[in-house]
Amino acid sequence: MNIYKISSLLLVLVLFCHCEKESTQGEGSNYSTFSFEQKLILPGTPETIYDAITGDISEWWDHSFSEKPLKLYIEPKPGGGFYEIFNESGNGAKHATVILAHRGKILRFDGPLGFSGKALQMVCTYTFTPVEKDSTRLQLDVHASGEIAKGTKEIVDKVWRHFLVDRFKPYIESGKHLK
Repeated sequence: MNIYKISSLLLVLVLFCHCEKESTQGEGSNYSTFSFEQKLILPGTPETIYDAITGDISEWWDHSFSEKPLKLYIEPKPGGGFYEIFNESGNGAKHATVILAHRGKILRFDGPLGFSGKALQMVCTYTFTPVEKDSTRLQLDVHASGEIAKGTKEIVDKVWRHFLVDRFKPYIESGKHLK
């Protein structure tokens, strides 16, 4: 390798390290990661639970950007969206994008969810496992990275517990998803 190639390579490395340092150590920046999991047992087959946690979720998902969204749904296919439609004009938000979908087995989506406008990305995975003859273990895994304020992990974990334990589980147990 000649001296010019070595010098060019060193210059690129120095510039990369300098840019990386500036981007992660700016004033007031707080870039980090967090992850957690939650598990619950629900009555029904993995396919039934998968179908209830996708499609129209407005019956049990109660956090939104608009006061009364027209539609709130997850398209269970690769590239599908987790959408909140505000009104008949089609105004709304895409909370996440589905990146893996296998009915009754796994659903994974990637996006900022309620942190739209922040440099924060979350990958959320639902895994469906049959338990005995007529129940399903739903496991949620959340992995987040980016601009994360202190206490965010605890807040997000609590909000997901609200969605799954306080809202989704009673929705499933009521049988409303079968109508």
